[in-house]
Amino acid sequence: MKARRIGYRAILLLFACFVGGTPAFSAPQQTLPEFSNQPAPEFELQDIEGETHRLSDYRGKVVVLNFWATWCPPCRYEMPSMERARKLLEDEPIVILAVDVGEDEDAIFMFTGDYPVEFPLLMDRDESVIKSYPVIGLPTTYVIDPEGYIRYRAVGSREWDDPALLDQLRALLKNQ
Repeated sequence: MKARRIGYRAILLLFACFVGGTPAFSAPQQTLPEFSNQPAPEFELQDIEGETHRLSDYRGKVVVLNFWATWCPPCRYEMPSMERARKLLEDEPIVILAVDVGEDEDAIFMFTGDYPVEFPLLMDRDESVIKSYPVIGLPTTYVIDPEGYIRYRAVGSREWDDPALLDQLRALLKNQ
């Protein structure tokens, strides 16, 4: 029964990746819909270098928390824009964390050959973190304010370096 649930969840995520949210290669709507304003669930994950990251380590900063996988076309589509956004925001208290769902270091390392990024790529191997967030499909991104509350959720890919999105992220810093 448990194997069937895991298989069903994987099929649901794959289906949502292709048909849910934003089409893989079209220009998505550049907004961040408001979400629950509830506390973001705490987590502790390792990146591909073996360094441990806790959500609480980033308190006082805006956190862009992206759930993704290497096999997901919309995830691949948005990753370069996330890196461009990281560069634009590097002098501001805004961080990007990308949580890979269910894959290992080798898969992620191979991915970075085609999509190099300098923000942390965290591994949720047992899918415990994705289960604590209401993820609909991949990619799903949450924006967490400096106090640790979820303010926005984006289902599907975005151009993260779009000025309208960057303005939404920066506005969370002014509300402190």
